[in-house]
Parts: sequence; C-alpha cells; structure tokens
Amino acid sequence: MIYTMASLQESLQRFKKQQEKCQAISSMAARAGPSKGAPPRPANAKPPAPAVKFSNDTERLQHINSIRKGPVGAQIKRVIDLLLETRQAFTPEQINEACYVDINGNKAVFDSLRNNLKVYYDGNRFSYKSKHALKNKDQLLILIRKFPEGIAVIDLKDAYPTVMEDLQALKGAGQIWLLSNFDSQEDIAFPNDPRVPIKVDDDLKQLFRGIELPRDMLDIERDLQKNGMKPATNTAKRRAMAQVHGIAPKPKTKKKKHEISKRTKLTNAHLPELFKL
Repeated sequence: MIYTMASLQESLQRFKKQQEKCQAISSMAARAGPSKGAPPRPANAKPPAPAVKFSNDTERLQHINSIRKGPVGAQIKRVIDLLLETRQAFTPEQINEACYVDINGNKAVFDSLRNNLKVYYDGNRFSYKSKHALKNKDQLLILIRKFPEGIAVIDLKDAYPTVMEDLQALKGAGQIWLLSNFDSQEDIAFPNDPRVPIKVDDDLKQLFRGIELPRDMLDIERDLQKNGMKPATNTAKRRAMAQVHGIAPKPKTKKKKHEISKRTKLTNAHLPELFKL
C-alpha cells in the first residue's frame, strides 16, 4: 500500500511538470505571433470595420437627445431653416435624418409645422412656403407693378434665393424704386412705370422750389434728426478728426443761384412735373 501511494505521488509530479511545460510553450507561441506557414489572407477579403469610439458616439447621441428634448419652438426653427435653405420637400424621416428633429415622435412639433404659415404640407412631405410664390426677376417685376402704393421688401425676401439681387438689378435698370419708410425704417419697393402719368399740383411745385437748404452740413444733420431721420454723415466727427490730423477746413464759398435750364442736372428726375415752369 505504501508503494502504491509513492507511485501515485511520483506520477502526479510528472503530470504537473508536463502541464507547466505546455503552458510555457503556449505563452512563447502567443508572443511570437502567427507562424510563417500560416495561409495568406485572400486579396478580396474585406478589411475589418473600424471600431467606433465610444466617446464620439456618446457625444453625438447627447447632441441628438438635447435637440429632441428642447423647446418645440426651437425644433420648429431648425426644420424651417432646413426647408428655407434647401428649398426642397422632405418627409418626416428625411427631416429626422437631416436635423435630428423627430416629427413623427413629437405630436406638438408635427401639428405646429403642419399649421405654420411658412410651411406647406401635402400629406407626405414638408416644404417651405413664401408669402409670394415667385421664381424669377420677371415675376418679381410683375408683382411689384401690381402695388403702385408700394410693397414691403420684407415680404419679398424669402420668395426665392436670389430675390434681393434681382431687386437691386431692377432698381439699377430704373424699373423700380427702393425707398425707406421713415416710421419702420424698412425698404419699400415701388414700380417705376413710365406709362403712368404723374400730375403735381402747382402749390406743391412752389413749395418744393421755395425750400432753401442750410449751407452748413451740421444744420442739415440737425434738421434731419429733428424730423426723426438718421443722417448718413457725421460732420462734427469728421471735422474733429480733421483737426486732430492738422487738416485745415475748406473755406465756405457762396454759391450762385442758377436758374433751371436744359443743362441743369436734376436729382429728382423721376418727378419731372416739379421742374416744369
């Protein structure tokens, strides 16, 4: 019995040594990498997909979550800005993908967009709706001519992407006037149709001719401010800067009064009735 136990003990020791040897060989093989005899990687094999960094993905999800949990008005503004900039029609799914506003998942946002004056909904897609459905400069001119009393530029700004450039082009061509409203400081577009006769009363003509402007720009600027208008110049500041730099002011010369003749340059040429004697 003692002999048997000794034999088992010796066998156990040998087994442990073999296990340690096998573990050592395995560790060495792992550190050495794949063997040279390993089969080559196929040429058409797809490279492994890059691992998504958890931090970047988390930041994106937090951004989306902050948008969807934000005020309804802020979400509506994001959608309207998207529709205005692209001028395309979007489904709710496309809007969600483009600006992360989940219209289908938020009934308040869906109902507000559907009833918004700046949004057109055909039952499937949302698109931007301007106050005046215009597409080009010709249509713009036709519309302005329908408003002889003038039309606010703010109502035309979103008609189509290049509407402001077309307004300046029409003004440069003499087809419209762009004047500022003294009360609201907003530009008003007026048609300049030469076919429309303008009749000016004699009393208004005499009043126009009888106005004598001050000779000093300071007085002119002061009168403009009294009437609620902002002067385009600042003569006091300009003169102060000139004195600092040692520039002598120009001497005032009395201007001779000239009678209106054919060679006189008229600054109000669009009102010819004022200059008829």
